Amino acid sequence: MIRVRSHSHISVVVVFAAIIVFSQSMLAANVNTRSLTRKKSQKINETKHARRRLHQLARTRASVHHRRHYYYERFSTSSFAEDVTQGDVTAGEDPVVRQAAIDALGNMNGTIVAIEPTSGRILAMVNQKLALSSGAQPCSTIKLSVALAALSEGIISRDTQVRLAGRYRMNLTEALAHSNNAYFEALGRRLGFETVEHYAHEFGLGELAGYNIPGEHLGEYPAEEISPKLGGVGKMCSFGEGVSMTPLQLGALVSAIANGGTLFYLQHPITPEQVADFEPRVKRHLDIAPLIPEISDGMQGAVQYGTARRLRVNFSEEEILGKTGTCSHAGTRFGWFASYANTDVGRIVVVIFLEGGRPTYGPKAAELAGVLYRDLYTHDFFAPRPTEPAASIIKDPASTN
Repeated sequence: MIRVRSHSHISVVVVFAAIIVFSQSMLAANVNTRSLTRKKSQKINETKHARRRLHQLARTRASVHHRRHYYYERFSTSSFAEDVTQGDVTAGEDPVVRQAAIDALGNMNGTIVAIEPTSGRILAMVNQKLALSSGAQPCSTIKLSVALAALSEGIISRDTQVRLAGRYRMNLTEALAHSNNAYFEALGRRLGFETVEHYAHEFGLGELAGYNIPGEHLGEYPAEEISPKLGGVGKMCSFGEGVSMTPLQLGALVSAIANGGTLFYLQHPITPEQVADFEPRVKRHLDIAPLIPEISDGMQGAVQYGTARRLRVNFSEEEILGKTGTCSHAGTRFGWFASYANTDVGRIVVVIFLEGGRPTYGPKAAELAGVLYRDLYTHDFFAPRPTEPAASIIKDPASTN
């Protein structure tokens, strides 16, 4: 009996131990299975989340790219016109210069004014209605006035390195050649509005450039600095913001640069008799003769390698110095180029002003100037001529110096 009980007890213990081992193994299996299932599920969820995130980023980038790709400045003015010469009075103009200007302008919506800088005589004015209008924002051509003002005040020389951003610096020659806005904004802030305004008026902005030219309108230079929200004096000195300048005003200033500092009244003879009796009229003398070499390198650099280099596609036989300008306002883009040919037998100033849409910009105006200079060169305009008696110069009683 004792043996049986012992054997039964052992059997019960063995069975009970087996049950415990089996239960633990099943529990372990269940634990491991749940752990594996959770890890696998977590991995799948992380993968889905990553894919969703990448998809969202791709959509965002595509949306940004889409917006950038399809954003355009909209213009309401055409860059082209059928007949810009309609209504022009031409009997007193130089026929060679006028035809060269007409050929250069082609069907572009704009005007060309060619001036003899040593007398102020307008040799040709194509699209006189636009040339004599109240003008437009001068864009980067305002930088000529600002450069002369800064040189006159002695705050820079041609080689002065002006700090722009961080360690980046630039001198006047490079700034004019590449039409650097930050450089001239810095000059404007250093000069201050009152000084900038003083020199702008001294150089002929804000007043009539012509002498008794019928139909000439007045450009405008503001009496106070524009709002800081619009850029203040900095934008006035880099883009001509808030300023209205006429092609004749710009032509008179560049003529003074070309002739050494004499600001002539521009005159437009309308008959052969007026041409024969022509007498230059001085508005005032500008004290800029020592400063002209300081800006000449920059104006020459603009044509050689800068913003006006497209001129050289059509003409490279003579030295041309100039300044471009491009900007837009109220749905119209403006393209300016003012230049003069620096030759051994005389000089001619050419101002081209274009208005329109996307095809209109400063380098395009420079390209057209190259066509004009090429035409003049072909017709021996720059060839030596017989000497003529010097015309007497009439000084305006109201002029200074």
